Amino acid sequence: MRNLLLACGIVVAASVGAFAAEPAKMADTQAGTVLVTPAGMTLYIFDKDKDGKSACDEKCLKMWPAFHTEGSAMAEGDFSIVKSSDGKDMWAYKGKPLYLYHEDMAAGDAKGDGKGGVWHVVK
Repeated sequence: MRNLLLACGIVVAASVGAFAAEPAKMADTQAGTVLVTPAGMTLYIFDKDKDGKSACDEKCLKMWPAFHTEGSAMAEGDFSIVKSSDGKDMWAYKGKPLYLYHEDMAAGDAKGDGKGGVWHVVK
């Protein structure tokens, strides 16, 4: 009986660790309350992306880095994982790939909102 309880405890402890926190959260920024990384960096979507596929090519990714996954990330809720044009896994929110902006230097910056009429913060 004691061994059974110990085994159950190990399974429960391992299961709790399997549930990861969401990769992003809503926070106040220069553009209002928007989706940000855990470090507070503003996330953006690109109007040219279609059906969960990134249209941001290599040149684009230099200005708009993909919000790549880390480790053994797992999709959950409104968050999914798609491939960026560099072939790496990146986060998507409600099917839309997520990006950072290279001119945002500090948490709360939102300098990319509205760029080219095709880049937007996620509200």
